Amino acid sequence: MKVKSVALASISVMLLCVNPRPVAAQDSWSYQRCLDYALAHNLTLKQSELQQRLAALTLKQNRLSQLPTVNAGVNGGYRFGRSIDPTQNTFVTQSLFNSGFSIDASADIFGWFTKQNAIKASKYQLYAQNFQLEKARNDMGVNIANAFLQILLANEQVKIGKSQVALSQAQLDNTKKLVAAGSVPESNQADMEAQLARDSSTLITAQNSAITTVLQMKALLNLDFTVPFSTELPEDVLKAPMLNLFETSPEMVFSAALANQPQYKADEMLVKAADRSLASARGALYPSLRMYAGAGTNYANTNREAVGSPRPKIDTIGLVEVGGTVYNVVQPGFERPGTRLTPFGDQLSNNFGQNFGLSLSIPILNGWRQRSEVERAKIEVENRKLTMDVNRLQLRQDVYTAHADAVGALQKYNAAITTEMASQKAYDFATKRFEVGLMNSVEYITTQTNLFKAQIDRVSALYDYIFKVKLLEFYRDQKISL
Repeated sequence: MKVKSVALASISVMLLCVNPRPVAAQDSWSYQRCLDYALAHNLTLKQSELQQRLAALTLKQNRLSQLPTVNAGVNGGYRFGRSIDPTQNTFVTQSLFNSGFSIDASADIFGWFTKQNAIKASKYQLYAQNFQLEKARNDMGVNIANAFLQILLANEQVKIGKSQVALSQAQLDNTKKLVAAGSVPESNQADMEAQLARDSSTLITAQNSAITTVLQMKALLNLDFTVPFSTELPEDVLKAPMLNLFETSPEMVFSAALANQPQYKADEMLVKAADRSLASARGALYPSLRMYAGAGTNYANTNREAVGSPRPKIDTIGLVEVGGTVYNVVQPGFERPGTRLTPFGDQLSNNFGQNFGLSLSIPILNGWRQRSEVERAKIEVENRKLTMDVNRLQLRQDVYTAHADAVGALQKYNAAITTEMASQKAYDFATKRFEVGLMNSVEYITTQTNLFKAQIDRVSALYDYIFKVKLLEFYRDQKISL
């Protein structure tokens, strides 16, 4: 059986098309559909989104920290034994119930822009998280593209494996006829049966690999493993644009990557955030001025008030004898009025008090904590700068490596095409010689195996070349189209 290389190549490179045909069924997945689904459901991306939300929440909290603080309080309880009556400020020896109500407010007047710099730092942190989320989404595009290509490669290997099994079966049937006619020895039939068994085993391995690649894609998509899944191939493969490797220098790609890469932009934002955090830490070394105000009142069940007006009275305090006559000694006075528990509302009104003032806080010695925070912030600034330089160097290395890999993959693919063509020609000659008894079965199976390996190598080289070119395009444009 003669393999049509051009047809197989055309089928393989269909995924380069930028205009996929509409989805015919719900279980047909194009690259774009896979990517859109992953962006909405991938668990790693959801974690990145949570980090972005946390950064936004931190910024909001830092902004609101500029507002005055207001707190209200309510308390109540029983006192036993000797204690101070909170409403009369006198010592009493009895049990009493008391409650209090208060409200306090305070606001920063000047703090050397500590909070303002903290707000700027959290703003840059949010910008960095936004870029990190964008990077995670772009990386997901690369991962989905790789998984998509692996599925297509596995499917192509299954097709080749099935063709090889069918070919070996046809050759075995033909050999049986030749053995029956006495044209070839029985050992040829045994050799062909062994070859069919090997080809069947290879096919089973390829089919298992195809199942595995689909499972890997479903894991990326966070898609239920029981959902049917089949890939959709694009059209117009011959018109699909491809990056010209020999007209694109790695330095050109690197310059474009610096302008477009979210990771490098995130590093710049993190350096600015660290710088603002340093300024905020330095501000805490200086005095801060704060204004405060408050109001409060209380109630106690021992607070009593007079009821009615005092009435005059005369009290006899003794006797005195004058000229033999006994007289009463009297003293004028007043009858004390009755008392009652002072009403709750009256106590709150009578005991209501207010306060306000300014507070100046001067840091003198606090275990060197603030100084350590400043030094730590300085180290963080240097660390962020070094991280940016390291990532920049890594990006340059990745781009140059990707360019070299793409060039090498193209050369490997061209060599694989040449090898397949030569193997096909050798196999065609070997088939004719074997059929007329001029080649033994071992040599013929070797020729057939070489062709089978050349076909697998060509398909593998094709997909490897496609992915590496698309990876280079990703570094340049931060997107992948299949």
